[in-house]
Amino acid sequence: MGKYIVKRILIAIPVLIGITIIDYAIMCMAGSPLEMLQGPRVSQAAVEARAIQLGLDKPFYVQYFVWLGQLLHGNMGYSIDSYQPVADMIGSHLGPTLLLMGVSLIVSLLIAVPAGIYSAIHQYSKGDYTVVTLSFLGSSIPGFFLSLLLIFVFTVKLGWLPSSGMKTLGTEGGFLDVAAHMVMPVIVLAVSMAGTNIRYIRSAVLEILQQDYLRTARAKGIGRFKVINKHALRNALIPIVTVIGMEIPLLFGGQVIVEQVFSWPGLGLMTMSAITSRDYPVIMGVCLLSAVVVLMANLLTDILYALVDPTIQLQ
Repeated sequence: MGKYIVKRILIAIPVLIGITIIDYAIMCMAGSPLEMLQGPRVSQAAVEARAIQLGLDKPFYVQYFVWLGQLLHGNMGYSIDSYQPVADMIGSHLGPTLLLMGVSLIVSLLIAVPAGIYSAIHQYSKGDYTVVTLSFLGSSIPGFFLSLLLIFVFTVKLGWLPSSGMKTLGTEGGFLDVAAHMVMPVIVLAVSMAGTNIRYIRSAVLEILQQDYLRTARAKGIGRFKVINKHALRNALIPIVTVIGMEIPLLFGGQVIVEQVFSWPGLGLMTMSAITSRDYPVIMGVCLLSAVVVLMANLLTDILYALVDPTIQLQ
């Protein structure tokens, strides 16, 4: 296991470099931050001086290697817009994002696992059709539309929940205050993930229930609860682990819109602000962090395979 993890980490290094090259190239093709400075009150000489100061007068590949050299020395650069260190900005916004991601993932699994098992056990029943229909509905509703719908109902009409921020302005924000601000963003993210996961879990459990060893277990008089939750679910975990491993990167990227709508002070809100102002260092810092999250999620998924199924050997 240790050798396998080291091997995967070594493979991830050139992959990360390739991802950063592609990201940097796309970012440069999208436009220069100097375009945000141009205007009737800014002279061309001032724009050129700013370009020299930021190193934007150099070719694309030179800019990339300058950025990479700084990164290897532990410096992710400074924001063009706020002049703050990018590492500090990411660190201050990472906590709220991880909190929202973690709670949303847990809530989605608490919904998807029981619903998927119930749907598989009661195949072709009214309950099965209801669960499958709701899962399609949950995965089909756009996140921004559901966000606006929840805000209209629970904030505008009923006035039950706050619609923006992580805590009430002017207060220190206790546990209940943060929880109240999290309700609607968590619902939006959890509904989307649960809708997808229910179908995967249902299919995995249905496939396992048709295996001969489960028929034998039932014939021996083992209780239905043990047959489903001990034997069937354990062997259905591999596709479920795969789905969860895929959900983590999607969740990390999907929070951008949700955080923007609810003004949640996480990486998504910071990323949107950086994109609109073409803040190169911040965008590259977030892209690098996203790539690391994807690679780590894939590695964690492979490790969980071996823990769930001892017959899988990682070499």
